[in-house]
Amino acid sequence: MTDTATLERTREGTTASLELTHALTQTLYREARLLDDEHYKAWTSMLAEDLHYHMPGIETRYRRDKTEQVTDLTRMAYYNDSKPEILKRLSRLETGTAWSEDPATRYTHIITNVEVELTEKADEFRVYSNFYAYRNRNERDEDSLIGNRIDIWRQVGNDFQLVKRRAILKHNVMLSKNLNIYV
Repeated sequence: MTDTATLERTREGTTASLELTHALTQTLYREARLLDDEHYKAWTSMLAEDLHYHMPGIETRYRRDKTEQVTDLTRMAYYNDSKPEILKRLSRLETGTAWSEDPATRYTHIITNVEVELTEKADEFRVYSNFYAYRNRNERDEDSLIGNRIDIWRQVGNDFQLVKRRAILKHNVMLSKNLNIYV
């Protein structure tokens, strides 16, 4: 007879079923559409209360330099936020004083290369994806952000909530005037 701990260890990293992969892929597409359309209230309802949203700032270093830049939460990050912090950022848009959003930015998020794995928790899933996020504001302000993400999504009833996101930008230097986009 196998104990629960052994079952949980054997589950970790196993590829999810096609049905579950499809459901989570559709969740990522819905999230992208909500962000593109600035439906932030609906988007934040997809965020778990214990959310950690992290986009580390990564320096270009030689391979021999083994400084941990991705998982070290004490290092510089573009985002290192909880759900209340994201809600606070978004509340600025309602004040009418967010200069970086007047006129409004136009967004397009493209999500691809989605892979879903089981985790040690039966209701949580690791989701890998790549993203391309384009934004345009005014006549000449254009930015493209490219990278990949590692997420943890939790099944809650028939829906999924984002528990953890680590977004890794592939840019050497962030050239944007501001960073008012979620990827």
